[in-house]
Amino acid sequence: MVQDINAHRERLPEHPRLNTIFFGGGTPSLMQPDQLSAILEAAQNSFGLDVDAEVTLEANPNDVLHADLKGWQQAGINRLSIGIQSLNDDALTFLGRDHSSEDALRSIEAALLHFPSVSIDLIYARPQQSLSAWERELRNALNLGAHHLSLYELTIEARTAFGKAAERGELVPMPDDRQADLYDLTQEVTRAAGYPAYEVSNHAVSERHQSQHNMIYWQSGDWIGIGPGAHGRVTLQDKRIATEAARRPAEYIQATAPSEDCLSGLDVARETLAMGLRPATGIRMDRLSGLDETALKDLQANGLIAITDGYLHTTPDGRILTDAIAAKLSP
Repeated sequence: MVQDINAHRERLPEHPRLNTIFFGGGTPSLMQPDQLSAILEAAQNSFGLDVDAEVTLEANPNDVLHADLKGWQQAGINRLSIGIQSLNDDALTFLGRDHSSEDALRSIEAALLHFPSVSIDLIYARPQQSLSAWERELRNALNLGAHHLSLYELTIEARTAFGKAAERGELVPMPDDRQADLYDLTQEVTRAAGYPAYEVSNHAVSERHQSQHNMIYWQSGDWIGIGPGAHGRVTLQDKRIATEAARRPAEYIQATAPSEDCLSGLDVARETLAMGLRPATGIRMDRLSGLDETALKDLQANGLIAITDGYLHTTPDGRILTDAIAAKLSP
């Protein structure tokens, strides 16, 4: 990975200093402090790292409980994202997690002692989950003191264990209208608690604790993908390049460079729109081209989108429909 970082520096001689680093995907929390330090040192030496850069590590609760948290902190991690997924033990069993609700609580408590910014993930809209049960779980999560919450609705994907169970009739996904009720409840409870949504699924206690790294994705900025299977988006000679590293570790180690694909103008426009509508702030109109003007007027008339100070954004009513809205507007 250090060699990969150095090689990217050679391919991107004009790339500016880094203002975020995100250790995510898989189980990066299994890395030791010295391994994290080596990667961060390589990034610093190759690209430079802003003094106040956001450096996030994704972690499972059990990894947090057994890790050298002080070592992580000294290595340079200043934001921890913990995948607790639920505070209900039955739900954790259903989701296939190897930690208990008590483990989750203890991991958050430990993280708050070592890191200035802590985020937790929760999954809701589980089969047969009631409004009252989710509200109780959400309020308990808000009381834990984390600075950021990522709240995702359960998605049943084909060819996954859940998808196959649904095909066999062993699992019945929550109906869309019921999911919408849970989403509306989520917005109401988090807003009242001082965690307004700054993105479709993300909530923060203040702007300082919003995920600066994820904002790069939503604003279609450049990011460098490091590690097996990592995806990136970089600008080379005014062209938008999608990169993908070899997925298998042995092939990744042997590779001299990731695969590269030059995105067409249409691909860039569609990706910029789809990602740019996700934050509550929206996307600058001058970054968009080829929008379906009929759809734009229709969505405005129905109160699902608005244009404010030159930014196109979804309204509170439209936020749950962000993906569908982007598809309608897409060139």
